[in-house]
Amino acid sequence: MPYRRLSTARGSGDPQQFRITHPFHPKKGQEYELVGFAHTWGEYRVFFRLPGDLRTQSVPADWTDVEEPDAFVTCSAQRSLFRPKDLLELADLLEVLDHQSVRTTTPNV
Repeated sequence: MPYRRLSTARGSGDPQQFRITHPFHPKKGQEYELVGFAHTWGEYRVFFRLPGDLRTQSVPADWTDVEEPDAFVTCSAQRSLFRPKDLLELADLLEVLDHQSVRTTTPNV
């Protein structure tokens, strides 16, 4: 995914802001100054600091207004807990786990 200018970007000298939009995130609706945007841990993430905090935090970019809203989430009006993409990834993971042998361990008694 090529870098794109954030939808919340102002003039070139102004800090860029973003808002958390995930419906179940405790900070939904709050706005933060963008510190960074990168592909890490297998997804695009938005990095920010809470006011007065030196520690950098991050959230998935698709939980913010940095990325375009997911079409499924928009169409379902947030009535579904899972996106089709998430369910397909879960099905793939379950298939892999189903084919792996699971050992049970018992403590020495």
